[in-house]
Amino acid sequence: MLYISSNQQKKTCSIVMFLSDMSGREPLYKKAFVFFSSPVSKDFINNIKSDISVLPRIGALREMNLEYFPVDSQAFITDHDSALVELYSEEAENTPYFEICLYTMASRLATVFASMKEFPYVRYRAPREQDGSPAATRSLIPFKLAEILWKCLEKYKSIPNYPQTETCDLLILDRSVDQIAPVIHEWTYDAMCHDLLNMDGNKYVVELPGKHGGPPVEKEVILDDNDPVWLELRHAHIADASERLHDKMTTFKSKNKAANINRDGELSTRELQKIVQALPQYNETVEKLTLHVEIAGTINECIRDMRLRDIGQLEQDIVFGDAAAKDVINLLRSLQDASTENKLRLLMIYAIVYPEKFEGDKATKLMQLAKLTPEDMKAINNMKYLGGSPQSKKSSSGFSLKFDGGQKTKHAARKDRTGEEEETWQLFRFYPMLEELLENLNKGQLPKDEYACMNEPAKDSKSQRSTNSTAPNGRRPAHSMRSRRTPAWARGHCSDDGYSSDSVLKNVVPDFRRMGQRIFVFIIGGATRSELRACHKLTAKLRREVILGSTSFDDPPQYISKLQLLSEKDILKTPPKPHNWS
Repeated sequence: MLYISSNQQKKTCSIVMFLSDMSGREPLYKKAFVFFSSPVSKDFINNIKSDISVLPRIGALREMNLEYFPVDSQAFITDHDSALVELYSEEAENTPYFEICLYTMASRLATVFASMKEFPYVRYRAPREQDGSPAATRSLIPFKLAEILWKCLEKYKSIPNYPQTETCDLLILDRSVDQIAPVIHEWTYDAMCHDLLNMDGNKYVVELPGKHGGPPVEKEVILDDNDPVWLELRHAHIADASERLHDKMTTFKSKNKAANINRDGELSTRELQKIVQALPQYNETVEKLTLHVEIAGTINECIRDMRLRDIGQLEQDIVFGDAAAKDVINLLRSLQDASTENKLRLLMIYAIVYPEKFEGDKATKLMQLAKLTPEDMKAINNMKYLGGSPQSKKSSSGFSLKFDGGQKTKHAARKDRTGEEEETWQLFRFYPMLEELLENLNKGQLPKDEYACMNEPAKDSKSQRSTNSTAPNGRRPAHSMRSRRTPAWARGHCSDDGYSSDSVLKNVVPDFRRMGQRIFVFIIGGATRSELRACHKLTAKLRREVILGSTSFDDPPQYISKLQLLSEKDILKTPPKPHNWS
């Protein structure tokens, strides 16, 4: 079986080698099954067909359209880990990587729609500046990607059974739409795992207690959709997740027969048989729960040791306009031993909401107070490369950090939605701007001057949303599935065996056929765990499957490292290294 990638040079080389292996009287293999991971030109097919000795030996010859990597059931990446640097660094537009990155990104994104048989309305964040400056060129990136993608999709109409009319929505954004989301501390179990633990993609090495009092043992685990406990708790607040894990373990042990053997009493043969049959499931369940109890315990230790509650509270107060300069100064003075990363993340959020506080020598004083180096401060200075509103350019500091999504009330970067969201957990107020944008897209209320469309739907079109139950405007009304304490999108119905008997995936997947048209959103420059959570949440709330795509998924340290590289003029002289997602 041979898989051939989308790279033109590699594709040509692979086909030449394939023909060499399969031609002649003694081929290397009796039968060949060839699969192309992206669309292939007729010239390549003709090269294979023209070799009459090879053709009878081909068992399959197909295009698979699989130039993307799934992250979970509703998220994927195009494996462009260096996209932020290749597209947004200083003078990036003058390097060959700029165009190469855009074209390969568009090609891989197109295969998502080809494989899912979807033809989207292609919306994109419109350019904010058009003066020919480097900043204007960077603000054109979502449009450039939309334009290249549209050409790819037009060609796909020749694919058998591919839709000829629009079937879904796509919104193309870049990282400038929300620079707070990648650095703020997000308090869900999923986000905390990736933020505080040393994870490699979705792999984690956990130290578990040894059996029968023996030494601790290390075990590599995969935290993904195949783990029912992870699936149930990943979007829950870390405090809620910890409580529920403790309750699950207690309930399971109290109700499971294998955990309550009366060793002093006599057992019947039937009772012994039931216990023996229950032991494998018992051991597996205890092991799974113990794993997550250990992970949650490690996270809670980190929160306590790093005093993250104090830092997280101030972060959210800044975002919602409830903190002033004195609050930042007081925290920096009281947390002298806080990590460089946490102090830097706090100042990045502060700079986004209050750019005027970094004018002149104010930035230097804050740097000295936080005991940061000029190298650390590059992360703050380089946020200007991602763009902002034109009025912020008047600042003498050169910062350009205010965003279109920012709210002027109380000098806040977010509108407080506490009354709308029935949450009771502390530090759960923050939400990514993506959530508001997708809600407005669903309502048809995205401003056209800010979010343009390559193939604008006709005003009299009544086929925008195909659902069983629709409102007079042709859209399915928003349907909230939130509970009093924990949202339904983050909570399955718990069973006595310690697992979720009705997990998120089981709840949602059967309903996809009865939902409205899909919403795809693609973020250039890296997506965050909070944005992934928002997509899962909105799938239940809007009754439309929301799929998040990006060039990569970045945890805060990765994102900060990339920001610091944006001002390195020589960074793009060496070929970028591909990211290996596991």
